[in-house]
Amino acid sequence: MEYIYAALLLHKAGQKVEEANVKKVLEAAGVKADDAKIKALVASLTGVNIDEAMKKAAAPVAVAAPAAGAAPAEKKEEKKKTAEDEKKSEEQAAAGLSALFG
Repeated sequence: MEYIYAALLLHKAGQKVEEANVKKVLEAAGVKADDAKIKALVASLTGVNIDEAMKKAAAPVAVAAPAAGAAPAEKKEEKKKTAEDEKKSEEQAAAGLSALFG
């Protein structure tokens, strides 16, 4: 993960994402740099528009936000359950368990 962070930091700073720069960032952060991983990272990022990739990666987060907003409404409905509803629920669960054991 720190290799990707190093590449993103370099990109954000306007520096080239190349092996030497990634290695410098990692070493500055106190990470023992693995040359093979650095080469693989740089090779996989060749030709990738990092800004576009970040926009695409951020899109699902924006979609998930409304779903999180719906949760409080569900909680309110749960609170409206009466003691009678809970008792019925417990009875149904017990009936289901008894079917398992004969």
